[in-house]
Amino acid sequence: LGRMKPVIVVHGGAGRIFKEREEGCRAGVVRAALRGYGVLKQGGTAVDAVEEAVQSMEDDPHFNAGCGSVLNEKGEVEMDAIIMDGKNLDSGAVSAVKCIANPIKLARLVMEKTKHMLLTDHGAHLFARAMGIPEIPGEKLITERSRERWKKNLEPDSNPEEFQKDLGTVGAVAIDSEGNVACATSTGGLSNKLIGRVGDTACIGSGGYADNHSGATSTTGHGESIMKVVLARLILYHMEQGMSPEVAADTALDYMKTRVGGLGGVIVVNKAGEWAARFSTKQMSWATVKDEELHYGIYAGERHVKSVDEALASESDGF
Repeated sequence: LGRMKPVIVVHGGAGRIFKEREEGCRAGVVRAALRGYGVLKQGGTAVDAVEEAVQSMEDDPHFNAGCGSVLNEKGEVEMDAIIMDGKNLDSGAVSAVKCIANPIKLARLVMEKTKHMLLTDHGAHLFARAMGIPEIPGEKLITERSRERWKKNLEPDSNPEEFQKDLGTVGAVAIDSEGNVACATSTGGLSNKLIGRVGDTACIGSGGYADNHSGATSTTGHGESIMKVVLARLILYHMEQGMSPEVAADTALDYMKTRVGGLGGVIVVNKAGEWAARFSTKQMSWATVKDEELHYGIYAGERHVKSVDEALASESDGF
């Protein structure tokens, strides 16, 4: 069996990234990509790598996932996450979970320790407890920024839609040396959403999809629009029809925009290890590592390139 060159691609969410947060977002996706790549280099699976990368971003308050998640109408954090293994189409997801640091870890346990694919709210909470996942106070996940935004959105003349533009789900896709692909996606959802709202992230085929026969993708953007077109699966369908990752991503994003007026972003890797990071929003933070080279950017057309060694060196100096 020919050994594949491992590839990882991550995104930190599509939307509007405010100037003062740009550096933090760049550093965060770069760190996540390097961590995921480290797992692949040591012979870890694609599933291990995407979980590691997403966990890194859940722990980073710059992103709307884990710590730093936006708040629902009641001022609480409710998170969604999904993970999928392209080898056998196994998937695990959780929705509306509270008081845990890393929903992506719980999603993986759902995949591996239950016969089910999606656990929600109270049931997910009971399962987390049964699995020995430590509970943390909800406040620990709430940043000053999220609380400020929540308050702003409560004002009678506020327009939460305006604030949705810097959404930020986090995600990762990878192919390992065995040629297996995987995806993972995690989010705090929409600011000031109704209690119990579940977006695209927890839904297989919308927030992510992975199939060794074609590739893997993770999405970000307006969840309800993504669900309407089943965006992740749509991209893989286009690749099955022979499109490159980039053309498949652009075609699907374009369809979502013209058909339902929705904006978003996607990361893709195909079974040959070709990748893409594409978005119809103003910005999306993304990073990828392939052939010992790190590529990353935020704006359309922006791409920085560094060798992995150089990136790891500046990583340890603290960017």
